[in-house]
Amino acid sequence: MAKKTSVKSRKPTRKVAKPKLLAGGNPQVAKADGDAPVQAYIAAMPGWKRDVGRRLDALIVRAVPGVRKAVKWNSPFYGMEDRGWFLSFHCFARYVKVAFFRGASLSPVPPGESKHKDVRYLDIHEADPLDETRLASWVKQASRLPGWGGA
Repeated sequence: MAKKTSVKSRKPTRKVAKPKLLAGGNPQVAKADGDAPVQAYIAAMPGWKRDVGRRLDALIVRAVPGVRKAVKWNSPFYGMEDRGWFLSFHCFARYVKVAFFRGASLSPVPPGESKHKDVRYLDIHEADPLDETRLASWVKQASRLPGWGGA
């Protein structure tokens, strides 16, 4: 009588590489569309910036149901179908910079100026309180404007 041997099935383990941090601590994440690459970017944000990224992402999703997401140029982008991208954010050494591509049209206008006349920024430092009401208002307004790269 043949002896039965049990062979444990082994699933191949794939080591997932942690994204490299670029100068200033910005995660290097490959360009891709959808929520998954944005979540990978946020998960790779260093230290306190990760919480800021989570809060920004959640606020944007609440403020703009059906928002499109992508990672481009190592930054999460948020946009509307057929209208283009309206917002992005990026990690720097001491802050997270939120870019409103048509920010000069928002009311009130976000405080950070740009060399591009339409773009305005909001820099979020570690100790800064996040005015979620004002930020949600800017996000909603920005989502209704023609965005960057739109049709």
